[in-house]
Amino acid sequence: MKNRFTIIWGFLAAITIGTVLLMLPVSSPAHTWRSFADALFTACSAVCITGLTVVNPGTDLSFFGQIVLLVLVQLGCVGIMTAATFFLMLVGKRFSFSDELAVSASYGGTGVRGFRSLVLWVVFSLVMFEGIGTLVLHWLFETNPTPGVADTPGGLWFRAYFFSVMAFCNAGFSLHASSLAPFGAQPLVLVTMGVLVILGGFGFIVIHNIFYCVVMSFRRNHLKRGRLSLHTRVVLVSSGLLLLVGFLLFIAFEFKGTLDPFSLPEKLAVSFFQSVTPRTCGFTVVPLNETHPATRFISEVMMFIGAAPGGAGGGIKVTTFVVFVCSLVSIYKGRRDVTIFQRTIPQTIVRQATVIYFFYFVLVAVAMTVLLATETGREGLRFETLLFETVSAVTTTGLSCGNTTQLLSVPGRLVLMLCMFFGRLGAITVVMLIAGKEEPSTIRYPTEELVVG
Repeated sequence: MKNRFTIIWGFLAAITIGTVLLMLPVSSPAHTWRSFADALFTACSAVCITGLTVVNPGTDLSFFGQIVLLVLVQLGCVGIMTAATFFLMLVGKRFSFSDELAVSASYGGTGVRGFRSLVLWVVFSLVMFEGIGTLVLHWLFETNPTPGVADTPGGLWFRAYFFSVMAFCNAGFSLHASSLAPFGAQPLVLVTMGVLVILGGFGFIVIHNIFYCVVMSFRRNHLKRGRLSLHTRVVLVSSGLLLLVGFLLFIAFEFKGTLDPFSLPEKLAVSFFQSVTPRTCGFTVVPLNETHPATRFISEVMMFIGAAPGGAGGGIKVTTFVVFVCSLVSIYKGRRDVTIFQRTIPQTIVRQATVIYFFYFVLVAVAMTVLLATETGREGLRFETLLFETVSAVTTTGLSCGNTTQLLSVPGRLVLMLCMFFGRLGAITVVMLIAGKEEPSTIRYPTEELVVG
């Protein structure tokens, strides 16, 4: 933890260890060695909490392999540095200022008083929400068994815990080959998992701010009342609007399509879940390759925007999207400052948002170009499906149109792995490299007009 690339080395180490463990015969139900390529892709997808996979975790992984997958997802969610920091704290390890800054930066700032409080809050909230999700899902699975779904080797409790973790961590790995299609007729299961996905996508700092405000509201005569920060307000408002738009558009385009077999309550639950999952998580209830082209395009836009910083979601992040849009509005209106909710956004943040936006745009463009060069002509792969898969990998969402991932060649899968890796760490790295780089200019060059537009 001595330099800015410690996070990257930590993720690489976790992917390497996960690859070795998933290759072992003990990770396979048939007790055979798994190929290096499949194990590497699965480990990379798990650590980057994406959900794209070339294996079926429910049938191609043993109980041990499923546990390895869970551990890798948990590490990817809380962050390698945070997990290591937490265990070192338990043994009394002291940390330097650079260590604390690196961990805090990975969550988009402070917001929690003290470095140790931040780490403890991340671990506590993770355990709390996953635990609550496990209890609720176990009750739902027990009271309303899903027809045609076999029990997992770990039993009903493990099944509930597995889906709770994958939902809160926004990973999207499923024990069923058809993702969450078996639960399409169980609205309560979809709503529960949808809420877990939303909470995981909010980010630990937002959850802490909301929790603090709720606690303070019950304390009388407290001098300092809880207040939602600007970051929290932007995340809540923008996320709510995007969920509402996605919900309405999905119903509009799919009411007589993929939603047709469901009853009205089931249609509403499925539409709610399908408006949640494209922005953060790779679960799906209906086959995306059977949806309307407009639905898939809207999903790509939602995937690109993503969730909130410091959480399990991917994409450019909703705050980056809001700052970028507000900066365009300020330019259009001729304003010097970018303002949101009557607050002026520092120019450093505006520059970071602009760089992050174009970083992801360029990453999608480059990856798509390479995939078109390596995958053109392969059966079942079209421009539309390759673009969807690329955006899903770059934004670490994990959605896929049919079996696109399995149809890719080895070079194509390598491209997706790089997309997942840089997509997961890209924004964090960009912010850490840009932060503090501004230096006073000692040389001023002559000004000259340049025609644009």
